[in-house]
Amino acid sequence: MTDAARNDTDTAPPHDAAGEPRIPLATYRLQLHPGFDFAHATRVLEYLKRLGVSDAYLSPIWQAGPGSTHGYDVTDHARINPELGGQGGFTRFTDAARERGLGVLLDFVPNHMGVGGGHNRYWEDVLEHGQASRYAHFFDIDWEPLKRALAGKVLLPVLGDLYGRVLEQGQLKVVRLGEEYEHEGRAGKFGLRYYDRTFPLSPRSVAGLLQRAADLTRLSDENDLRGELYSLAVQAGNLPRSTDALSNLERLARARETAVIARRLQALTAQSPAIPRGLDAAVREVNMDQEALDRLIREQNYRLSYWRVASEQINYRRFFDINDLAALRMEDPRVFTWAHALLFDLVRQGRVQGIRLDHTDGLYDPAGYFGQLQDGAAAATGRAYEPGGPRAALPMYVVAEKILEPGETLPDSWPIHGTTGYDFLAQLGGTFVPDTGEEEVTAIYRRFTGDRTEYGETLHDTKELILRTSLSSELYGLAERLERLAERDLRWRDFTLTTLRAALREVIACFPVYRTYVRQDGRRERGDDGKIGRAIADARLLNRELDPTVFDFLEELLTVRTQDPLTAQAYGDFALRFQQLTGPVTAKGAEDTAFYRYVRLLTLNEVGGDPALFGTPLHTYHTQARARAAHWPHAMLSTSTHDTKRGEDTRARIAVLSEMPQTWAAYLSVWSRLSRPYEFYDQGGRGPKRSPSFADSYALFQTILGAWPLDGSFERDPDAFADRLTAYAHKAAREAKLHTTWAAPNADYESRLAGLIRGLLASPEFVGSVRELHARLSPYGAQNGLSTALVRLTAPGVPDTYQGSEVWNQSLVDPDNRRPVDYPDLQRRLTRLQAAHATDPAALAQDVLARYHDGDVKLLTTWVALQARQAAPDLFMHGDYQPIETGKFLLAFSRTLGRQVVVVAAPRLAYTLTREKQAWATGDVWGRRELTLPAPGTYRNALTGEVHTVRGRKLPLARLFATFPLALLLREP
Repeated sequence: MTDAARNDTDTAPPHDAAGEPRIPLATYRLQLHPGFDFAHATRVLEYLKRLGVSDAYLSPIWQAGPGSTHGYDVTDHARINPELGGQGGFTRFTDAARERGLGVLLDFVPNHMGVGGGHNRYWEDVLEHGQASRYAHFFDIDWEPLKRALAGKVLLPVLGDLYGRVLEQGQLKVVRLGEEYEHEGRAGKFGLRYYDRTFPLSPRSVAGLLQRAADLTRLSDENDLRGELYSLAVQAGNLPRSTDALSNLERLARARETAVIARRLQALTAQSPAIPRGLDAAVREVNMDQEALDRLIREQNYRLSYWRVASEQINYRRFFDINDLAALRMEDPRVFTWAHALLFDLVRQGRVQGIRLDHTDGLYDPAGYFGQLQDGAAAATGRAYEPGGPRAALPMYVVAEKILEPGETLPDSWPIHGTTGYDFLAQLGGTFVPDTGEEEVTAIYRRFTGDRTEYGETLHDTKELILRTSLSSELYGLAERLERLAERDLRWRDFTLTTLRAALREVIACFPVYRTYVRQDGRRERGDDGKIGRAIADARLLNRELDPTVFDFLEELLTVRTQDPLTAQAYGDFALRFQQLTGPVTAKGAEDTAFYRYVRLLTLNEVGGDPALFGTPLHTYHTQARARAAHWPHAMLSTSTHDTKRGEDTRARIAVLSEMPQTWAAYLSVWSRLSRPYEFYDQGGRGPKRSPSFADSYALFQTILGAWPLDGSFERDPDAFADRLTAYAHKAAREAKLHTTWAAPNADYESRLAGLIRGLLASPEFVGSVRELHARLSPYGAQNGLSTALVRLTAPGVPDTYQGSEVWNQSLVDPDNRRPVDYPDLQRRLTRLQAAHATDPAALAQDVLARYHDGDVKLLTTWVALQARQAAPDLFMHGDYQPIETGKFLLAFSRTLGRQVVVVAAPRLAYTLTREKQAWATGDVWGRRELTLPAPGTYRNALTGEVHTVRGRKLPLARLFATFPLALLLREP
């Protein structure tokens, strides 16, 4: 970039790779997919600029599975997805962003790749060549599992029935790949087809096919061509075995030889029609001979199996329990270099200014990975990087997806800028739930559902369930490693595999956090030993039938307590692999199971949260905010993401129920009566079972209230709302894994859930009752949503606005939260708001509040707060954070930097404050309460334009909130 180009705009330098690293002021998340590609995103950039964000934050842009709606099933980190517009589309997008002074933050997926459907050429190469593949080191495959039949093979649980039945029914067939496979580099090869999936055949295994094809080519004038076929058969048969110990050079030579065979065969088939006839005859022959076909299949580097065996026998690490997402060995420097080459090239070009990292807890050594990433960024940008240096000097802005349990802190040594914001989401969301109401809300939940289990017990049970079912193969593989380690030590060698597996299962189920961070050399994060010790102690207490010394062995191993260097290395490797499993088990056990079972108050059942914690006291929230300002001032702040179970405003409305428990109980009684025509009772071993269950009904009623359309769309299209609720209810029930599951859907149960939803929504009495309660709680839910938005946009950190959340976001779990956003409408609305605000901001504020249902009031709040950040970036990025104590009904704080001061005042628990006597927390409802300002002076409320001159430091809240229930006070010079 020339100096002249850099001076085209005062915001161009962030796109220059050299110089100081860029920290976003505020980001806006865009979900890319074939229906919303780079071209669509480019058309949104001007709106984002006007809204006031500094950086466009994109979902993964890398080559993914065809039609991917999310991009996390990356099939090639070395290519930009052509379905999004490819390299050219991304270049045009970043050029347009540069013209507007916007930065670009990319979502990067280092943990796994999509391997389903035959679209990942690296995985396909591994299936074709096994351990001899040039890419075998990419994936975390156990080539020597306990099951001997799997030695040297990858288990592929893709069959819809048992292998023998599939073979008998002729569903597996050898095929010859023609020109249609040219773009994949497979033309001229053979494959094994199962419905629409074609698996590669090992090059050595086709030697017999080529030999037989030559035998079947009978014409005398084809003798030379037949000789060529025989020659190819010999060449294929002489290839090194995939299980041979080959050097990298030998693997490369083997791959070249295989390519030569394919080219020779393709050329040969073009020389005479007799050759393809012979090849096809040989293929027909093997397909008609079941024993011969089975022998050929057994020669492959993979073993096809019934999909149900995946939970116990799969021998490659996955993303959670998803067979089509295979984990990468990012700890291998070769894999790291390959996977990040394109990313660093984009950084070098100045097209990428920041990185969001997906699922870093799945990595072998997250801390080591972060260091490598900053090393690469330093090389790409020409900036210096000193490990252990100040965070402000890091070469690249990086945030990592990391779930922090209550009381857990992010390791301060990590060379990143913080998390993606789930911890903030839980902290802030909890402030809108009064901790004084826990006992009454819990009692209502227990009476309605009959569930008296504490959340901790539910979580322990669901984690054990995950370890027994969907992740049992990972547990078995870890137990086998543990047994091999026990065999090496006379003290532990008598432990059986069964005992070790049971001990492992219990320790993981008791683990208090997603994972610890013990490293290969024994280094660990502060507190890791305590977390391991706590899990060991709890497991020992819950399993008195096990020899207690097995837990001593585990603790010694997980904390790498040994003086022998070789043993320490083996212990360290096991500890890291153990840590790679605790995270997925916790995520599946909590977010994907327990959150759908323990449904006391759904606003608490969110990624990053703990349903056992009923509310966040204000002093706790302020303590956490000050700690973030001090240690992680540039962490991302999120309240809605592509992964949240509910949109931020759905949660905001449900939270109001915690303030009105008696009213909630009364309506539940009515809705329970109206549900009876849609209830079924099945006689079981322990008496009648209600279908749908009481818990599912209880969750559904909360969901209906939270998602009830504010824009009046229910009246226009009630079926659309019913469809959304039904999709949510089916997913929720399957995730709970009590009455139906993903693995074994219960059609009757799911049909009854749908019947309940559609029956209730067709009932005038039910709809009228919902409207009545919704009208009572709706403004207070809106107040929660507005306060949440204002705090997110002004608190210490980098606020992210998830697409469309600048207006009401009443979405449900994915894919509902990824529905299209009407950007032309948002642009028109923002234009009107900007014009009206310039003329009379006070009148505009009152107008949008009066018609809050359309969401303009939230759009105004978002735009005004982002404009304030743009006007005083240093204040919001580096300003001191001080809580302002004003009683329980106001979340207030100041940000100060030198003479710059901003004061944020966001009401909470407005229902309790107003006692339902008025809709909004405005005017005299505040009584004599006052806001204590940091200093006297003149303050302007940026939301309303109102000016408050304060000679002392006290500002009456009745005056501050005279007409509008939010305040963003900017101190005038």
